[in-house]
This record gives sequence, structure tokens and C-alpha cells, in this order.
Amino acid sequence: MGNVFNTLKDRGFIYQTTDDGAIEQLLMKKNITCYIGFDATADSLHIGSLVPLMALMHMQRAGHRPIALLGGGTTMVGDPSGKSEMRQMLTLDEIKTFGEGIRAQFAHYLNFSNNRALMLNNADWLMSLNYIEFLRDVGVHFSINRMLTAESVKQRLETGLSFIEFNYMLLQAYDFYILARDQDCMLQMGGQDQWGNIVAGSDLTRRKLGKQVYGMTFPLITTASGEKFGKSAGNAVWLDKNKTSVFDFYQYFRNADDRDVEKYLGLFTLLPIDEARELPKKNINRAKEILAYEVTCLAHGRQAATAAYTASVRQFGQADPGGEVSSSSEIIDIQLDNAVPIPTEKLSKHLLSEGLWIVRLFVEAGLCKSNGEARRLIKQGGAYFNDQQVSSEEFDVHEKDISDDEVTLRAGKKRVKRIIFI
Repeated sequence: MGNVFNTLKDRGFIYQTTDDGAIEQLLMKKNITCYIGFDATADSLHIGSLVPLMALMHMQRAGHRPIALLGGGTTMVGDPSGKSEMRQMLTLDEIKTFGEGIRAQFAHYLNFSNNRALMLNNADWLMSLNYIEFLRDVGVHFSINRMLTAESVKQRLETGLSFIEFNYMLLQAYDFYILARDQDCMLQMGGQDQWGNIVAGSDLTRRKLGKQVYGMTFPLITTASGEKFGKSAGNAVWLDKNKTSVFDFYQYFRNADDRDVEKYLGLFTLLPIDEARELPKKNINRAKEILAYEVTCLAHGRQAATAAYTASVRQFGQADPGGEVSSSSEIIDIQLDNAVPIPTEKLSKHLLSEGLWIVRLFVEAGLCKSNGEARRLIKQGGAYFNDQQVSSEEFDVHEKDISDDEVTLRAGKKRVKRIIFI
């Protein structure tokens, strides 16, 4: 079974628990059921969800049974945690569609065969609740004074917290109680901003079932520069390849800040922790290649990760593997003979007839959201046309400027698009 508590601690997953010693002993004595909730606020998870996904994965590898709980019911209310204003209210149809997209992504990280993991939806018990009965049965156990001390509530009191959001804590606590009652779930895990909700669920379960259950939170992951992890040029990095291409997904990790690589190897790969700590010290660029490859393998499969690695090497070159580096990752031996999956956009050749403004081209390619953003990119020296830096925003692209009806655009070091004119 192994000591998964120490595994999580050594790899940087644990921020706070309700009882370190009791949880460690519990996880060593027997196989338990644990859970993490994922609200269906979009049709895909993004890499901000990798910490909880990897935590569930480690729990399963140690013999425990994880529950990936889809928040079909709680999404109807909206979690106030981490938001400065009320979340957009979604319709039932939107939540159902979003949930279907997320369900498929769980299977990349967890094995659901033979009851080894469960995928549940809290809509199954929350949507049918009678409000008056719920208040009498659950609300009676909650203190308003205590709820106001929760970090997720305190942060919103200054900007305004709606009554519907204030109820979110009760619903999440009720989830823990239901899972403890029906699935013998002993541990809830979540981000550090979920601490108040998790403790509330533990307390509610103890009061209603006379059963001791536990909570664990993960630290908020930020980059070395202080930015929120998972954001690239203001956009989320999604697990859905149709929202973030496999190539761009790979490149996000390949271009990680040197100071973040060791942390990311511990959190987002299954490499032995000693190896994760040593790789960056021996060869930081090779460590980044291994990081990007391993994370992409988990999210998209080995074939896609190999193709993304190949494309990156062809576009930007390969890290010098000089010195003694670990061979645990298959990319050490990958041959560069795979198709290049650089994101491609098709545009009409008619756009070139009178000259296509370079600013508009970057917008049409999806590398910039607006003309203003494209202008700033050019002024800052971050725009490249066929590997040549664009020095002026007055440049117009004509047919004579392209070869074989295609051109490669690059925004900074990370984002590349191949444009095919048809």
C-alpha cells in the first residue's frame, strides 16, 4: 500500500489537514475512499485542475478508492471561492453539456474498472432536496458566525456575497455527509480556499452519523513570477485539445520558468520524487522537455505527447542532453519521425490580393485577440513572420511573401501558428 501521505507531502500536495497524524495512520492501516469535487463551469477542465487530479491518481496507485464528484448540483449555485463577484448563472442544459465534457477527462487519470474509482454527480441528491426539510435537517447544524469566518466568505463580504452563494458551504458539506453515509468516504480533498467547506462537511458528518472523517487541502499553485498557474497570455490552458492544442499544451510546460520546474515535476508527473528533484539540477532544459512530455502523456496519451515533442524540437531545436540525465522518460530515445502537430489555421488566399495587414493576420490566426494586442506584440518585438521578427505594424503580406501557400507565425517564444492560404 505504501505511505501515500508521505508521497503527497514530499511532492508538495499538502497545505493543511484536519489531523496529520490521524490521516497518515488511516491511510497506512487500510484502503479508504476519498473524494474531490469538480464543478461543471466549462466544457473542459484546465490545468489548474491537475493538482486534484494527480492527488486522486496517487491515492488510487496506493490502493485507495477515489471518487471524482461532478458538481452538477453545486454548479447551479456557484462557488464564491476565488471570485471577486458572483459567477455567471448557467442553465441546466449548459451544466449537463459541460459535465459530459469533463467526465471523459477523468478517465485519463483514473481507472474506473472493477469499482476501483467512482464517478458520481451531486445533482443526483441535491436537485431533489426539499428546501424546508433541508433547512431543518442540515441548516440547523450551521452557525452563521462560524460561516462568516470562512476565507471563501470573508473575501467576498467587501465586494458583496449573494444569498445563493452563501448556501454553497451547506451544499458541499452535505456532499461529504452523503458520500460518508453511502460510500464510506473518509477523506475530502480540495484547494486551500475550500478549507472552510471541508471542515463544515467533516463537522456535519460527525454530528449526523457520529463518524469521524477528515479533510486535506492543496496549496494554491502560482508561478515563480507570482502569476496564477495555468494562465497563458491571459487564457486558461485547457485539457481539451480542441480548446488548447496538444502542441500549445506541451509548450506551456516546455517554457516553464526555471524556478518552477522542480515543483512541477513533483506535482504533475509520476517520476520518482528523487529524480524530480535532481533533473533540474543536472540539465534544466532537458528537465523541461521531460516535464512537458510527461504531463502531456497523462493528459493526451503517449502518441500525442511524442508528436508534440517532435514538433517542438523541429521548430525550436532540442535541448542538449549533455551530462548524466535520467532515462526514465521515453523522450530520451524518441526518433524525430512523427507528424508535426503545429496548430494550423486556414485563410482565404483572396485576403492577399491587395495585401493583408500583418496586424490583422495575427488576429485572424488567433494569436492576438485584437488589433491593439497585435500592435503591442509587434512594438515589443514579440511578433515573428517565418522566423523573422516583424519590425513594423505597417507591413502588408502579399503572395510573394509566402511559399507553398503557407506561412509560420510566432507570438513570443511559446505560441506558434501555421497559416495555410487556400
